Amino acid sequence: MNRNRNEFDSDRKRGLYVEVRNNDVGRALRKLKKLCNNEGMVKDMRKNEFYEKPSVVKKREKAQARKRWLKLQEKNKEKWQ
Repeated sequence: MNRNRNEFDSDRKRGLYVEVRNNDVGRALRKLKKLCNNEGMVKDMRKNEFYEKPSVVKKREKAQARKRWLKLQEKNKEKWQ
C-alpha cells in the first residue's frame, strides 16, 4: 500500500460525509445522524456539554469500572456453577 503522506492527510481531514441523491435531503440527514451516532459524536458532545471537575470524572470512571467488574464476576460465577 504505497500512499504518500498528502493522500493520507487529506483522507483523515475529510471526515464524515453523506451524498444527497435525487434531492432527498431527509434521507441524507437520517444517514448523517446515524453515522454521527455510530462514531460516538453525540455521546461525546453530551459529555462535553458541561464542565466536569476532575474529581467527579475520576469518581464516575471508577464507578463504571466497578460496574464492569461486578458484571464480569456475575458472568464468571454462572460458569462455575
